[in-house]
Amino acid sequence: MAKKKTLTIVGCGKLGGIVADAVAKGILTEYELIGLYSRSHDKAEALAARMPQAPKVCGCIEELIALKPDYVVEAASPAAMRELALPALRGGSSVVTLSIGAFADDDFYAEVMTTAKACGTRVYVVSGATGGFDVLQTATLMGGATARFFNEKGPNALRGTAVYDDSLQSEQRTVFTGTAKEAIALFPTKVNVTVAASRASVGPEQMQVTMQSTPGFVGDTQRVEIRNEQVHAVIDVYSATAEIAGWSVVSTLLNIAAPVCFI
Repeated sequence: MAKKKTLTIVGCGKLGGIVADAVAKGILTEYELIGLYSRSHDKAEALAARMPQAPKVCGCIEELIALKPDYVVEAASPAAMRELALPALRGGSSVVTLSIGAFADDDFYAEVMTTAKACGTRVYVVSGATGGFDVLQTATLMGGATARFFNEKGPNALRGTAVYDDSLQSEQRTVFTGTAKEAIALFPTKVNVTVAASRASVGPEQMQVTMQSTPGFVGDTQRVEIRNEQVHAVIDVYSATAEIAGWSVVSTLLNIAAPVCFI
């Protein structure tokens, strides 16, 4: 029997739990979950207790990286991604990340690419709540591409941000227009997909982003559009919850281990 790939998870909320459960349920048969880390130690302990073979609950990211897993799944935040990416890659672990918003920083993005290449490791950017990275990259390679991103949320999803006020509960409004780089700066945990789509295509400073707040709306609509002289593609995804992001990590891990990959 082939040796299983070792896996750790940073972030033990709903999304990290989906990945861990996929291991426990035999969906990710090629992987062994060996470590968990969360800012909430109780969440990590609770998730470990659900596993048939309890992984180590780590007290810090450094302790988790010291386990030298084949893959670190990041399901926490752009701040966590910035903390773990370089040490993990240097330690021989590849990273599967949801918090691509960290890559809006050109210098950090370049350092991650250089480090991964030098160390023979990789960063896998999952689709999260959007998709179509293949056609975005292809259309961009063809030349002359422009791209834009539309995101629709309900007002409650914007509470605690700079754009929220109570009038959004009764009034549909465009609450942001700008670039993907500007969007992630204003909404650090809410528009990672815009940076992911931009890195797959025209870049964070060229991807134009519009966010709309709609009263009573539940979930997210993510619509990315790319054009060149020969291609016009629209990828339109609605998700009622964030679960699709966790399952996109599972899909990526399956592709990594599979003899036939759907990219």
